[in-house]
Amino acid sequence: MLVIKNGKIFTMTGKVYECGSVLAEEGKIIYVGENPRYEEKEDTVVIDATGLWVMPGLIEAHCHIGITEEKEGEEDDDCNETTQPVTPYVRGLDAVNPMDPAFHNAIQAGITSVMVGPGSSNVVGGQFLFIKTQGRVIEDMIVKEPAAMKIAFGENPKRSYKDLNKPPASRMSIAAMLRAELFKASSYKKKKEQGPAADVEEDFKLESWIPVLNGDIPLKAHVHRADDILTAIRIAKEYHLKLTLDHCSEGHLIAEEIYKSGYPAIVGPGMSCRNKLEIKNVDFKTPGVLARNGVKVAITTDHPVTLIQYLPICAGLAAKKGLGIEEGLKAITINAAEICQVEDRVGSLEAGKDADIAIFTGNPMEVFTHTMYTIIDGKIIYEWKDEMEDGNTGRP
Repeated sequence: MLVIKNGKIFTMTGKVYECGSVLAEEGKIIYVGENPRYEEKEDTVVIDATGLWVMPGLIEAHCHIGITEEKEGEEDDDCNETTQPVTPYVRGLDAVNPMDPAFHNAIQAGITSVMVGPGSSNVVGGQFLFIKTQGRVIEDMIVKEPAAMKIAFGENPKRSYKDLNKPPASRMSIAAMLRAELFKASSYKKKKEQGPAADVEEDFKLESWIPVLNGDIPLKAHVHRADDILTAIRIAKEYHLKLTLDHCSEGHLIAEEIYKSGYPAIVGPGMSCRNKLEIKNVDFKTPGVLARNGVKVAITTDHPVTLIQYLPICAGLAAKKGLGIEEGLKAITINAAEICQVEDRVGSLEAGKDADIAIFTGNPMEVFTHTMYTIIDGKIIYEWKDEMEDGNTGRP
């Protein structure tokens, strides 16, 4: 059993316990509330969190950790299959390297789970997966796979194929290619549903669309410019599909339209240079404007565009520019979990959920805050030992 006691417990369900406890057993949370009585077993691990913030593990809702690695350059960059612009059948599962040192950086920041997958060079990039940040075998880290289908609009698909004399060369072509692929996949699904009489030969490439068409996973749209955001919404509505608006850099310009669509936004990276025309309006105010208009918002670093360990700082900068403290924390916990459709497992401290917990010296969105413990599936994965051994607990 794991017992965390005397901490300030942020459940992220709207309830804060000023001096509370979290109990976990066999990888699951079994109690959250005021300090309870419990039977201390031989293997019980007790953490005294007096003066500390206890939160659900932080969540990165869109990144390329383990696929674009930091140290090796092109040899270890498997983010995009740039031989053809429509590749729905490739799986991030087959490219994530759990040995990427960025996973340890994430754990040190209190990040316990991530949505990871292909990049944005293709109109259809392939399948994302949602995983824990601890592990050496990717199958042991999976929470949900596949978790989303990556699609991309705007500059990236346009410029990726112009030197190969292949489409797309325009935004019109990007939209047309996506529609054509969805039309083909929808026709395939309808024929399969007719049963044996339809005599449909199974198609490996089109099978990857079935979870999307069934509504089990969303399209994950790389969109920066306002017109690209609206095109993604338009096509998703045409085919009655779930959708997340990733990056959403000009979302503040069309916040009301995004709210009306009902689709959530994963905003960022804000802490990077404006190296493309379509991100000229990037600003940390965007999450706040969207949230005030009723849009569910998560924050992303788009690692390695911004390094993953700065996720809580990015949320803090958004909080400073209008998102607010509560919504800032939700953007890297429960909102991120709900947008990634894994809220039954992670994102809040509730009985029955995975015991993924981060313990901080204060608000993780502040630069002087230390991560004291990172706990995944009820096991202490990281502890801030060096400073503690020096006699400095890092507590305010």
